Amino acid sequence: MQETGFGGLLRRHRREAGLSQEGLAELAGLSVDAIAALERGRRRAPRAHTLRLLTDALRLADQDRSMLTAAARRESDPSRPPMRRPPAPANDLIGRTTELTATSRLLGQRITRLLTVTGPGGVGKTRLTIALATALADGFHDGVCWVPLASLADPSSVVPAAATAIGLHPLESTRVVEEIAEQIGRGSMLLVFDNCSHLVGAVGQLCAALLESCPNLSILASSRELLRLPGESVYVVPALSLPHDPDQLASSAAVQLFVERATARGYDPAGELDQVARVVRRLEGMPLAIELAAARTNVMTIDELAVELESSFGILAGGSRTASPRQQSMYGAIEWSHALLTPTEREVFAQLSVFVGGWTLNAAATVMSGQQTPGPAERSEALDLTGRLADKSLIRVIRRGGVARYYMLAVIREFAGDRLAAEGHADEAAARHAQFYLSLAEEADKHLRGPEQGQWLDRLESELDNLRAAMAWTLRTNSVGEALRLAGGLWLFCSLRGHYAEGSQWLERALTLAATTQPSELAGACAKANLGAGTLAFLQCEYDAATVRLETALGQYKELGDKAGTALVLQRLGGVARERGDYDAAEDLHCESYDLYESLGDRAGMAWAHNHLGFVAWLRGDVEIGARRCRRARDSFRVVGDGEGLAWSLISLGTIAQYDGELVDAEDLLQESLALSQRLGYREGVAWSLNQLGIIERRRGLTERAVHLLDESLAEHRDLGDRWRSASVLEELAAVAQLRGRSEYAAFLLGAADEVREVIRAPVPEIEKADHRATRTAAEAALDGRAFRAAWSAGRAAPLAAVADGYPPRGTPTIGRTHDPLQNEPIRHDPLRRAPSPHDPLGRDPL
Repeated sequence: MQETGFGGLLRRHRREAGLSQEGLAELAGLSVDAIAALERGRRRAPRAHTLRLLTDALRLADQDRSMLTAAARRESDPSRPPMRRPPAPANDLIGRTTELTATSRLLGQRITRLLTVTGPGGVGKTRLTIALATALADGFHDGVCWVPLASLADPSSVVPAAATAIGLHPLESTRVVEEIAEQIGRGSMLLVFDNCSHLVGAVGQLCAALLESCPNLSILASSRELLRLPGESVYVVPALSLPHDPDQLASSAAVQLFVERATARGYDPAGELDQVARVVRRLEGMPLAIELAAARTNVMTIDELAVELESSFGILAGGSRTASPRQQSMYGAIEWSHALLTPTEREVFAQLSVFVGGWTLNAAATVMSGQQTPGPAERSEALDLTGRLADKSLIRVIRRGGVARYYMLAVIREFAGDRLAAEGHADEAAARHAQFYLSLAEEADKHLRGPEQGQWLDRLESELDNLRAAMAWTLRTNSVGEALRLAGGLWLFCSLRGHYAEGSQWLERALTLAATTQPSELAGACAKANLGAGTLAFLQCEYDAATVRLETALGQYKELGDKAGTALVLQRLGGVARERGDYDAAEDLHCESYDLYESLGDRAGMAWAHNHLGFVAWLRGDVEIGARRCRRARDSFRVVGDGEGLAWSLISLGTIAQYDGELVDAEDLLQESLALSQRLGYREGVAWSLNQLGIIERRRGLTERAVHLLDESLAEHRDLGDRWRSASVLEELAAVAQLRGRSEYAAFLLGAADEVREVIRAPVPEIEKADHRATRTAAEAALDGRAFRAAWSAGRAAPLAAVADGYPPRGTPTIGRTHDPLQNEPIRHDPLRRAPSPHDPLGRDPL
């Protein structure tokens, strides 16, 4: 009997070739079951690729090949639906060039056969997946098949959905997975599963079976949770790039997305990019959040939107009506992920919201367990649960400096915080959090004077937001002991890293709390807090307030019999006397401090006493004595590993060298102090080093470089609140102005410095008086008396911030505006400028 159907023809050609079904399957690279299904009619429509494999394996002549192809066409099933293709996007993809390049390489070059695109809800996984699938379509001969899973709820519906998408009729059979595998065979196909998060188990099982059976199959999945299969590659979709440079706001992908979506709503924000930048920064570049925020421009200004987002993300709702509920609001997007957590994961997710600005494993273990020193079991549990939440895209991991640190996006943290409050556990979590950071601050305080200084300063800086939250909790709950200990443990950090005002506020509020109770067991903590408050007040040139706090601390330390504390307070009181020009009193205090440190055998304390005595000596003009003492201090600081002390001794030695005219040696010493201070993040050291380097360049006649360095120094001193040094820098800038023939501007700056000195009641240091007199004398000689007095008075009337930040353009009200007599423009002085303006009133050219 003649076999004419496709199955019959295939069987006949196989037998004529002397092949069994197994033999043909092996030659064609198909499964035995696929051959059997075709011959028996269970599969009546072989795909073109499958047909080519069969005819090549059978080595058919052209006529037989044509007959078999025609039979396949006749018996194709017109009722079978075509393979589902990726959906067409509604709009252009913005800012994902890097992401598309990276993921296209992984799949397109077959580096991986299974790629999971993951990230938190709203980061744009589906949108990137669509673009990626479309871009790769030409690289897969048998096409791209799209399997949408968002609307499915039952894991058992995953396989039928995949069968339907690939073009098979869903069968009431236990062999559906095998049917899908037979259909794919050795075909080169990309199978895309979109929105797998709620069905990862079922999707994972199907993917594992298909990857094993279909050697040329590649799979792309988008999911908030990993599939956790062997061979799985993971690509974490980042948020959109945020604007960093004010001059390049328009190039930020996050800004571009907001502008496009707002414009589509009929609001053109092109002239408000600075406020748009504020909004997208607050939203941390999350695409869904940006789109939802932009949608609110139909009823809000961008200013109003930015203000609203500072307090809550609740307005991020009102998405497209056709979108799923989880895409219509940020709350819905996060709720979708939250609903998939186990009860234990939900509890931990809520607890972790207590952290601000990230956390470490130790911190998480403390908050989760309630134990101040978690053991291996608690740390292991914390690591496991942290890993689960990271795999589900609810927290992200950043590895830096050998330490893993964990973060929640702000919008996710707000959601988690609401859950914590709703469960009634917010106070307990905040207390555990505060106790952890109190212990951290006290431990760090022990290391801030030794060789590990930089490491511990960086650690505290990385935890600054958490330390702020812990401090707020101690004050809010009137926890006097914790407030004193935390603020007292942080004052040295605040002084070294330039957080003068914030540290002062913490200490003053803690001391106010303590004043109402005065518990005897907190006497030591009160003394330390008074010492810190006095030190930070001194650094901000609040000398009277500093003296009150320091003298209080002195009495408390003496009453406690604490010689080390007493010596440190005397050192600080010596600093106050020094800046007020009372050099004799300063020397007496530092000598008394030295004697106490010597009695304790405290080499570091003795080195500091030598350094301060050297500082006083060179300020009063005794440079030889100053050099001897500062060299001794420098050598001791190198031995004990005190970075701050070493930086200060180098600054003093560099300053002494420049006053001695040894400018090369001075520059070397000051460059070393600058590099060390920058490495430590020691802002006062940076500011002083720049100040003295600027003087060196002025002495060399290199006024462009001098002004650049002095501008930088003034910016640092001004931001720190150090008015004593700000006045000296202004006087140096006046010297440069006079060198350039800008006498009126020099007089203005001298007047501004004089006003600062009068307010803080601190005279010009003795060693700086000669330069100060020379500048003033030259300016007075160059101007008539009326012009000099006018410029001087204008400087005295101008607030320091105005002098530093420049004046408004002509036509707007100003305080104490003066004009450069050689340029008909208002004088502007901007210490934040990193390169001088070609229209600078000092006549500077661009560097």
